[in-house]
Amino acid sequence: MSRVLAARVAAVVTLMLGAVLVSLAPAYAAGVTATFTKTSSWETGYTAQFVVENDTSTTVSSWKVEFDLPAGTTVGAYWDSLQTNGSGHYTFTNRDYNGTVAPGAAVTFGFNVAGTASPANCKINGAACTGGTTPPTTTSTTTTTTTTTTTTTTTPQPPVTGLPKKVLVGYLHASFANGSGYIRMKDVSDDWDIINLSFAEPTSATSGQLRFSQCPVAECPNVESEAEFIAGIRAKQAAGKKVLISIGGANGQVQLSTTAARDAFVSSASAIIDKYGLDGLDVDFEGHSLSLNAGDTDFRNPTTPVIVNLISALKTLKARYGAKFVLTMAPETFFVQVGYQFYGGQGGADSRTGAYLPVIHALRDSLTLLHVQDYNSGPVMGLDNQYHFMGAADFHVAMTDMVLAGFPVRGDTTRVFPGLRQDQVAFGLPASVNAGGGFTTVAETHKALDCLTKGTNCGAYQPRAVYPNLRGLMTWSINWDRFNGFEFSKANRAYLPR
Repeated sequence: MSRVLAARVAAVVTLMLGAVLVSLAPAYAAGVTATFTKTSSWETGYTAQFVVENDTSTTVSSWKVEFDLPAGTTVGAYWDSLQTNGSGHYTFTNRDYNGTVAPGAAVTFGFNVAGTASPANCKINGAACTGGTTPPTTTSTTTTTTTTTTTTTTTPQPPVTGLPKKVLVGYLHASFANGSGYIRMKDVSDDWDIINLSFAEPTSATSGQLRFSQCPVAECPNVESEAEFIAGIRAKQAAGKKVLISIGGANGQVQLSTTAARDAFVSSASAIIDKYGLDGLDVDFEGHSLSLNAGDTDFRNPTTPVIVNLISALKTLKARYGAKFVLTMAPETFFVQVGYQFYGGQGGADSRTGAYLPVIHALRDSLTLLHVQDYNSGPVMGLDNQYHFMGAADFHVAMTDMVLAGFPVRGDTTRVFPGLRQDQVAFGLPASVNAGGGFTTVAETHKALDCLTKGTNCGAYQPRAVYPNLRGLMTWSINWDRFNGFEFSKANRAYLPR
């Protein structure tokens, strides 16, 4: 989670004629602060975030942020808070899961705004949002008084993970060969920035207990020893690469339906990360891992146990390992973009439709990278209300635009999934025709990149904005890329210099 640090220094020097008396006024006391930031904006509105930080020495059990907006500027969708308003005065209070803020910790909430004005008259728990207390009133007979106050505040920034501005993400078949041949860790090309070890899988669908082991010799005759494998990871990390454990995959169904499964997930994921000294984890839940129970209709406030427990588990892991922990997700389009039309089982739809949205939304402050699988997909409706088909540039442009621009879930304009930051988004595609349905040629991939990042070379679909800071590409897989003569990594690395 982004953190906001502020240093406040105030000194008052009083000079008296005839005699000199120097006094220091009490320093402003540390307090609870609420810092406002526009995370994205457009001609008629913006998405905003408040960071509520506890700079005191005691735990805060609840918080309330109030501010005013002028006529013509209104708050629409909001998340991670409860909201009331009257005559342009808005009040946001904590939800049950983010009201407690420990000393030095911070929580966030956000909202969409129609209009361009920023909040005014901000208060947090009745005090100024900038924190501190008002200096006491004093009476003095001095004839000349000079007061100097200096305040320095830093702007919230995304967590520093050490990744370059443009990345290539690849999955490495670490526990199986899958017909593409085994690659030793030390032999992975330097073109890759994030290497996802595939896969950690559960002992059963509902246990939450994860296990990971290297590919057996019978399947991978050239597999290295565990010591060599770990040494290879260290060498990649020394070269600036990030090595993650990917959890799930097509065969690894993970359903955290109980708190016991949630806790087992956290414990076993931590054990794998610690054993191999990894930089984070990738959530690659497919199949029936995620679904929404009947009545769970608001992605901002999920109630389904497998969703709620996964969110809790990922937040626990992020808190355990800190800001440099790399968290990525690789959902299929069915679980994300199809949520524009359908959400859960409403209207007779599949209960899994859009089921990743509450997870992405709840983790948006901790998410390093979302790379949706733009493959093995049916036709998907884009923001132009037209269906788009995988394998061509337009599909990648339309799917990527949706997660960057945001969209109303199930068409409900009161429940808008806010777009992610550009640096949080890449898109995924197969490395060869053998790797999956929806193979996209290098030429079509570059057309998609041109349209998204430069606004040029676009086809029928016109994105809502230009995204020069789009983070890059993901592929299944590093092994299939080698099988295909390194076409994906070499061509796209050259097109996306770090």
